[in-house]
Amino acid sequence: MPKRILPLTDADCRQTKYDKEGSNRLRDGGGLYLELLPSGAKKWRMKYKRPGTKQENLLSFGDYLPNSRGVSLAEAREKRAEAKKLLASGIDPALHRDMEREKAKVAALNTFEAVAEDWLSTKRKGWSASHDKRVTAILKNDIYPQIGKRPFSEISGPLILAVLRKIEQRGAHHIALKALEACGGICRRASAIGAADRDPSVGLREHLAPKPPTKNYPRVTEAELPHLLELVSGYKGAPETRLAIKLMILTFLRTNEFRWGRWDEIDWEAQEWHVPAARMKGSLEQKASDDTHVVPLCTQAIAILKELRELTGRYALLFPGTKDPGKVPISAETINKALKSLGFEGKQTGHGFRGLASTILNERSGFDHRAIELQLSHAIGNKVSRAYDHSERLEERHRLMQWWGNYIDQKSGANVVPIQRSA
Repeated sequence: MPKRILPLTDADCRQTKYDKEGSNRLRDGGGLYLELLPSGAKKWRMKYKRPGTKQENLLSFGDYLPNSRGVSLAEAREKRAEAKKLLASGIDPALHRDMEREKAKVAALNTFEAVAEDWLSTKRKGWSASHDKRVTAILKNDIYPQIGKRPFSEISGPLILAVLRKIEQRGAHHIALKALEACGGICRRASAIGAADRDPSVGLREHLAPKPPTKNYPRVTEAELPHLLELVSGYKGAPETRLAIKLMILTFLRTNEFRWGRWDEIDWEAQEWHVPAARMKGSLEQKASDDTHVVPLCTQAIAILKELRELTGRYALLFPGTKDPGKVPISAETINKALKSLGFEGKQTGHGFRGLASTILNERSGFDHRAIELQLSHAIGNKVSRAYDHSERLEERHRLMQWWGNYIDQKSGANVVPIQRSA
C-alpha cells in the first residue's frame, strides 16, 4: 500500500529551508512537490508518466514566493489538476505546454500591429514621404492603441468598425475613411500570409458616415482678383515675399514645388522653369523618374525673376529663408501670412492660386483642357492611356502661360488685353 502523503500547508512552503542533509522535496501528493535549492529558490515540480511510453517526466510550474510574483500553493494545485485532466485524455502535459507556447509565439508574430508593419514596409516603397507619414500617424495614433496587440485571429469586422466609429465621434470623418483604407490593406496582407482566413474589413465602408465634401483651398473670385493684385503690388513687407506672390500667381505651382525652387532650374534661353520630378506630387516611383515638370515662363514671370535675381541670386534657392539661406527656403506659410496681412485670411492661399488659374483658364482662355491639366501637373486619363501618351504639348503650353501672364497684367491695370484663343 503506497505511503500516505500529508498535503502541504502555506506555512510549510513559507517556512521550510534548504537542508543539505535532507531530501529537500516537500511532497503534496499526485506527483506535485516543492523542491528546495541551495540558492534558496523553491521550485514547483510535478512528476508524471508520459501517455503511451509510460516514461517518467517532470513538469515545472514555476517558483514559490510568498507574494503575487510567484506561484502559490493553491495555484500549483490548480496546475496539477489541469495536467491530470490532460493525462486522463491521453495528452502529454509537457508537449501540450510546448505547443501552447509555440501558438502564443506565432500569435505574437501575427498581431495586427506586426502584420501592419509588414504591410507598411512593402507599401511605403511606392509612397511619398508625406503619404507614408500620414498613414503611419493614423496607425500609431488611432489603430494600434486599440487593436495593435491583438492576434489577427481575434480581429473581426465589428471590432474594426468600433475603432473607426471612435475616430468618427471626434469629427475626424476623413481620417476614419483613411484608417479603413489602411485596415483593408492590412487585412488583405494578413490573408495573403496566412495570418487570417478572410478580410474582416470587407463591407465596412457602407457603415461609416458619408465622405465629407472636399474642402477646396480658398481663392478669390475673378471679380475680386484686380483688388488682390493691387494690394500685392503695394505689399510693404520683404520685397522677396512680394515677388514670390506675384511669381506664384503666374506659375501656379504647388507650395513645396514652388518654395524649394533653385536658380539652376531656370532655363533663361528657353524661358522655362524645370521642376525636378523628386519635388513633384506623386509616388516614389514617379519621383525617382527623370521627368521634370516644365513651367513655361511668360515675359511677366521672366521680368519678376530678373528682379528677384538682384535680391537672391547669390544663393542657390530662389527664395532662401532667413535662418539658413544657403540650404532652407522660405516657410510654407510665408505667402499665406503675407496674404493674411493684406486682408485675405480665409479668402486666398498660395495653393489657392492653382484653383483660380484652373477656373479662369478653362472658362476664358479657349485652350484645350488637356493642356491646362498638363500645366497643372494633373494626371490625364487612366494608367494605360498615360503609358502610351507622352505628349507634353509644350509649344501650346508656352502660349497658354503667356495668355495667363497677359490676363494677370490686364487685371492688374496694365494696358495688355489677352486675346482669347479660338476653339
